[in-house]
Amino acid sequence: MKRIDHIAVAVPNLEEALAFYQDKLALTCIGIETVEEQGVKVAKLDAGNTHIELLEPLSPESPVAKFLAQKGPGLHHICMGVDDIESELCSLKNAEVRLIDKEHRIGAGGAKIAFVHPKATGGVLLELSEPQNSDH
Repeated sequence: MKRIDHIAVAVPNLEEALAFYQDKLALTCIGIETVEEQGVKVAKLDAGNTHIELLEPLSPESPVAKFLAQKGPGLHHICMGVDDIESELCSLKNAEVRLIDKEHRIGAGGAKIAFVHPKATGGVLLELSEPQNSDH
């Protein structure tokens, strides 16, 4: 694990959330994309040496919609940037860490991602992310 890549916040309405983060906190939105595989629309905000991602569900069946229904808007997950996601997943499996994803998936920006179960981390959903342009 080399850095915090982003902090993700689940929101019911992306436009309303963006207005707050841009107008009140003066953060710059550096991109909005739809990630069909994850069932979300994502806005990425520049927060200095990391990012904040706002996640709006695309449908009531998406994991983020279920999160919002159970817990309401708020912190969804913390993402750690990694150089080699396959190696990190292997290490975690060998350490018998409970994983949601035993193999990577593709997330926002084409990154390879995988999630660690909150029961393994003391209650925090943890994402691992290897950028698309990684050399590994």
